[in-house]
Amino acid sequence: MVFSSNPLSLSVPDPTFDTWLRDSGYLEILDHHSSSSAAPATTSSTTTTTTTVTGLFISFFSHVLTLLSLFTLNPFSKLTTDDFSGPTPSWTRSFFADYGSYSFPSGFDQARLRVNENVKRYARNYVSLFIIFFACTLYQMPLALIGLISSLALWDTFKFCSDKWGWDRYPVIRQVMVRTAQCVAAVILICLNVQMALFCALGVSYTVMIMHAAFRKLTPAKQPTRGR
Repeated sequence: MVFSSNPLSLSVPDPTFDTWLRDSGYLEILDHHSSSSAAPATTSSTTTTTTTVTGLFISFFSHVLTLLSLFTLNPFSKLTTDDFSGPTPSWTRSFFADYGSYSFPSGFDQARLRVNENVKRYARNYVSLFIIFFACTLYQMPLALIGLISSLALWDTFKFCSDKWGWDRYPVIRQVMVRTAQCVAAVILICLNVQMALFCALGVSYTVMIMHAAFRKLTPAKQPTRGR
């Protein structure tokens, strides 16, 4: 006896079943269910060449639209501080995994499901990647690195002078010095292209995050332990 994709279809409709899977945390089953339901049907031997070519063009443009729609998502909408406080997932077994852990999303709904969940799971990995990309960008742009170090040194000097001379007792003078330090730091950052290095690192890391989260299949958040 062969069951349909929803074995409870006689009593529970598919939307209700999908909602139950989402609320219960079985997102990997929902991901597999979405991929299976979107699989194209097998064509008969009488299908003409024109129909096949048309189907290929439709599939191609569908994939392109899915890729473009990834950048309309807000991957940070469901992030909380708890997502950054836990342990970092394993880079080899969990984050990168093997080739079979990736597949093209079947549609916008599946891509959105994967992005929202994977960004929460691998938030610490993505932050580490951003730091690596930013460090590499600063290495390629020495002036930006000098500007960042100079800005940090400026604020350390301001803090040292404030503690030494007791500027906290003179709110007006302290406020004037803070505004002056902010203007000087902004001039340093702009003139030495620190904002360009930050923009490049953000752009690359954001693209890598979106693509990885969309193509990475959902797996159980906690792998079941094997009994001895």
